[in-house]
Amino acid sequence: MSIVATPHATRAGYRHSERTLTNAIDRWIYVFMAAFFIVITLTGFIPDSLAKIAAAEAGERPPFPLVLHAHSILMGSFLLLLFAQTTLAATGRLEYHQRLGIAAVVLAPAIVVAGFILVPTIYHQIWDAMAAAPAEAQAGIQALLRFLDNIMLVQIRVGILFSLFILIALMARKRDAGLHKRMMFLAIAPALPAAFDRMTWLPHTLPESPLSPDLYILLAVAPMFVWDLVRTRSVHRAYWIWLAFMVPSSILIHSLWGTDWWHATAPRLVGL
Repeated sequence: MSIVATPHATRAGYRHSERTLTNAIDRWIYVFMAAFFIVITLTGFIPDSLAKIAAAEAGERPPFPLVLHAHSILMGSFLLLLFAQTTLAATGRLEYHQRLGIAAVVLAPAIVVAGFILVPTIYHQIWDAMAAAPAEAQAGIQALLRFLDNIMLVQIRVGILFSLFILIALMARKRDAGLHKRMMFLAIAPALPAAFDRMTWLPHTLPESPLSPDLYILLAVAPMFVWDLVRTRSVHRAYWIWLAFMVPSSILIHSLWGTDWWHATAPRLVGL
């Protein structure tokens, strides 16, 4: 006697398979996002850092300041924490997830402090190099300083919005898990152009315009956003909160980028 699946049984099987796949993506999408952010960071920074280390050893550029090493370690630790936390949540080990979460409370302010020390440190280093450089090299260093003026706008945004979004994420930790986990990723996303900008094989609008950094931020969060859109047919409020601050800050950056007023103001902000 042959057994033939009825249309009802077939549809039920498809629905079960679809639910299984959906639940799996729900559980693992944030692990993927953490890994994606790490890959972006390593792809951008490893080749660039190796080239700069070689240049420093050859005496072609100043050595890296200590605060740069500290900032790199802190940011790397935060990304690894994000990966560990999402993996613990995906595998149901929520007790360990909650215990390890306290590390973010320590790492996040340390990253902000290191970042706000790093910006003037690098600027002063280049400024001093220009003062000591021969006349024929000063024009090139001056152009670099003007580029750093503009990049400072992006760095200020990163420091402010990272602090704000992490605060929102931590405040939502117990009452709104959905907002919490999304804001953790949306907090780190504005810092990722630092990696994308070092991928010289990608198209860029720098130094003329900050458009490409903004677009690469959107690219970085796209997998998470698209899955949310497909899964719920709506835009989660975490993205509205994020955009409420990202859009005005982008408009401000684009408005100030390359202006004489900003080039006069930026050195004063770092004490020059």
